[in-house]
Amino acid sequence: RRSTRASDVCTKYREAGKIANKVLEGVIQQCTVGASVKDICEFGDTVIGSLTAGIYQKKVNGQAIDKGFAFPTCISLNECLCHNSPLSSDAPTLLAEGDVVKIDLGVHIDGFIAVVAHTMVVGATPSAETPTDGPLGNIMKASHIASEVATKMIRPGNTNQQVTSALAKVAETFGVNLCAGVLSHQMKRYVIDGNKVILLKEDQDQKVDDQVFEVNETYSVDIAISTGEGKPRPQEHRTTVFKRAVDKSYRLKMKASRYLLTQVNTNFPTLPFTLRAMEDEKQARMGVVECVKHELVHSYPALYERPGDIVTHFKFTVLILPSGTARITGGSEFFNPAHYTSEVTIDEETNAILAMAGKKKKKRSKKKKAAGDGDDE
Repeated sequence: RRSTRASDVCTKYREAGKIANKVLEGVIQQCTVGASVKDICEFGDTVIGSLTAGIYQKKVNGQAIDKGFAFPTCISLNECLCHNSPLSSDAPTLLAEGDVVKIDLGVHIDGFIAVVAHTMVVGATPSAETPTDGPLGNIMKASHIASEVATKMIRPGNTNQQVTSALAKVAETFGVNLCAGVLSHQMKRYVIDGNKVILLKEDQDQKVDDQVFEVNETYSVDIAISTGEGKPRPQEHRTTVFKRAVDKSYRLKMKASRYLLTQVNTNFPTLPFTLRAMEDEKQARMGVVECVKHELVHSYPALYERPGDIVTHFKFTVLILPSGTARITGGSEFFNPAHYTSEVTIDEETNAILAMAGKKKKKRSKKKKAAGDGDDE
């Protein structure tokens, strides 16, 4: 059996996180005026493939270690929140100055997953001297504070409900809306959407069980905020991102459907994929309809707020370690809070959460201290 000792698992998560961050950095650089959304998505997936191919090359018990993308690169613009990943055959959409771009992607090594999402503005170069203000500055600041609050609150003994309540306070303070229907999931090996979840926004239509966070758990934390209603919905656009429903089977009638299912079972048996990754995209486009109809795959439709709404999306991976909660994707290397300004004063409750220590202080054992003092034990 392959080793799944805690130290090996943690290393694989961190390595996946490093690659996710590196790919995100490259994708951000591609998001310039006139760049094609489709080309950027293909670039992201290609870089994930090449970077993961360069590590863990040694076979274990004669088997190569599985690795690659855990979520295909998505580039969603303006009022579109997520899951926009055009096919090679789609007409190109070009980035324009001022477009609010949401980048979303995931990497896995041996089934251990790291995901990341980031929001940026095409052509904008905010700085501490000339920060972005107005509604955009306010929502970006709110997104940062919400991300920090979630990271601080996900710790052993706390509950998912506590995180949801703390995030609601942030949204209320900044006068923005958290997006309904968004969940942060526990992740396990080859499982991107585990059963323990955190509801981003209290919603009568969506109830989740109370859960307590425990040491050695991993979470994908999803922060989606809107200046609009916070009720993103699918539109008529074709869905291109799917995930195999591992518990479903059906004898498909169409040749194209059988082709797609064979490709998925071989290459993406458990994690999300894009039809763009199939060898024959045309066959895949035809075949996916029957696969969806018989629930052999789950759909990830692109979700939209109303035109003119500003929508942000940040996602990161946290490991709950004995030493404290570690954030392994996203973070300060991609977002400088000094580059965005808001007239909002953060409430005491949120400030108290932000002031919480993230890591436990290491205690020196008496033996080590005695040895350091030169005494014999």
